[in-house]
Amino acid sequence: MSAPAPRRVLVLNGPNLGRLGSREPDVYGSTSYAGLVRACTELGAELGLAVEVRETNDEGELVRWLHEAADGSLPVVINPGAFTHYSYAMRDAAAQRTAPLIEVHISNPYAREEFRHTSVLAAVASGTVAGFGIGSYRLALRALAEESAAPGRAGA
Repeated sequence: MSAPAPRRVLVLNGPNLGRLGSREPDVYGSTSYAGLVRACTELGAELGLAVEVRETNDEGELVRWLHEAADGSLPVVINPGAFTHYSYAMRDAAAQRTAPLIEVHISNPYAREEFRHTSVLAAVASGTVAGFGIGSYRLALRALAEESAAPGRAGA
């Protein structure tokens, strides 16, 4: 009997995250976007998850990806970037989720400018992980793997 196929997970990134490594390294660290992709896919493989990492500066594309996740019952790790604070379109798309959705942030938004203290996504997310650098993604992926392995869990 063969092992079950890895559970597909989307790791979605909003604006400016493709510039990791060069964008404000004192805030976002020195790991490049390619390093983030590598860290997520490697940990995903260890956890039995087929991780697909995407990045966009386009709000509409992010909304379409959230629709794709809802339609396919795909778990999501999402760093919405600046969309966190004002994108009600993204929030409404995330509210349609049919699997766990974890909001992540590299920095701690509550330790930064006041406008960053509000997340329109938090109320419809399964949870939020923030302030651990790239480790925020690792923690979120571990939470998804644990959620998927828990017997009798609906996951949504």
